Amino acid sequence: MRQKQLPLVIVCDMLTYSNFKTKKMYSKFRNGNCSNIVGYTPPTLHKGVRWFVDFTAWDPARDAMRRKRCYIKDSLSVPAKKQRASEIIAALTKLLSQGWNPWVTNDESRGFVLFDNCLEHFSEYVERMDRKKTRQDYSSRISVLREFIAQQTNPIKYAYQFDVTFCTDFIDWIYLDRESSARTRNNYRVWLYGLAEFLIARKHIMTNPVENIKVLPEHEKFRKDLSPLMLKQMAVHLNKVDKPFFLACMMQYYTLIRPGEMSNLKIGDISIKDQSIFVSKEISKNRKDAAVGLNAMIIKLMLDLGTFNYPNNYYLFGPKFMPSEEKFSSQQFNNRWRTMRKALKWDKCYQFYSLKDSGIRDLANAHGVVVARDQARHSDISTTNRYIQRHGVQHETLNFEGNLVYKEKHCKVDLSYI
Repeated sequence: MRQKQLPLVIVCDMLTYSNFKTKKMYSKFRNGNCSNIVGYTPPTLHKGVRWFVDFTAWDPARDAMRRKRCYIKDSLSVPAKKQRASEIIAALTKLLSQGWNPWVTNDESRGFVLFDNCLEHFSEYVERMDRKKTRQDYSSRISVLREFIAQQTNPIKYAYQFDVTFCTDFIDWIYLDRESSARTRNNYRVWLYGLAEFLIARKHIMTNPVENIKVLPEHEKFRKDLSPLMLKQMAVHLNKVDKPFFLACMMQYYTLIRPGEMSNLKIGDISIKDQSIFVSKEISKNRKDAAVGLNAMIIKLMLDLGTFNYPNNYYLFGPKFMPSEEKFSSQQFNNRWRTMRKALKWDKCYQFYSLKDSGIRDLANAHGVVVARDQARHSDISTTNRYIQRHGVQHETLNFEGNLVYKEKHCKVDLSYI
């Protein structure tokens, strides 16, 4: 009776198959001190109804050789299947020769999924995100990542190649080659970390390679807040030429509602009785419902503009910043702001969002940072503090007495020696 053949065992010292006539002998070598023995068969291509590459490797849990298959897409052409098979065989051979074992690492070969397919899958998730701005931001970063890959001499092909070296090279390329700011570089790092977590959850990689990439210190942000004089100048100008846009500016300054949220506000969200405006979780950045205080001057301007003559389902800021049944993009705030900035001859560092910086600063100075935090709907005061910029010596401190004061009738402070 013909004996069943044992699996091929590759031995570094060129021992032949005849040395292993029984499984008992194989186990003896496997469990002994002969560390130069590697238990696997070379990856082989199989053509048929379905093309696949297979190999066998020792599974310690089963105490036996176990077959592993890597299927090739049926939709590919024959030349493409051959190319794909040769790539898989080369990658598997390299990993197996380095001691990799699919059963020990529990990899399930998901690391050999094409990285481009992983990005496509990631893009599908991005397209289902709620906020349009987030979708656009993520899609843009995916495009930049593809651009980086295309420029590489040996571009990444498989998910397992998404490692520390690749991620570091990409972040350096963003910062050095594209001459981006430290803040932009750090933002890409955060995004790349999220992509890595996506790959980990789907077993394409085992650890997050971005974890040990350090965050760079950021310089002072480009955007600056508006001085009290500039705010008065703007108020005078817009009251003369564009009251509807002045309403939008007042909303940004007093309510601290984000531009993207403002574009989604409706007349029905405003309560004159409660003097508040409701920001629902459907449009809020933090996905939480909140009622925001509405300054009396805003309500007065709304009454002057006839805002409440429109139906409750109308968007507050439509074309030319008047109520409309049609929703308009938040970009219109920035576009109109640039026109005003040019008329007032302001620098580019003063942006529409500078109104929020200024509003938080002035509200915190007048009523405390906690009130500013709650109006801005920040999760903690540290976030609010980032909006409050430093401006050198605060002149209010020069004559501040406080409670630690000592006065004598004829006490004078001699500053002549300074």
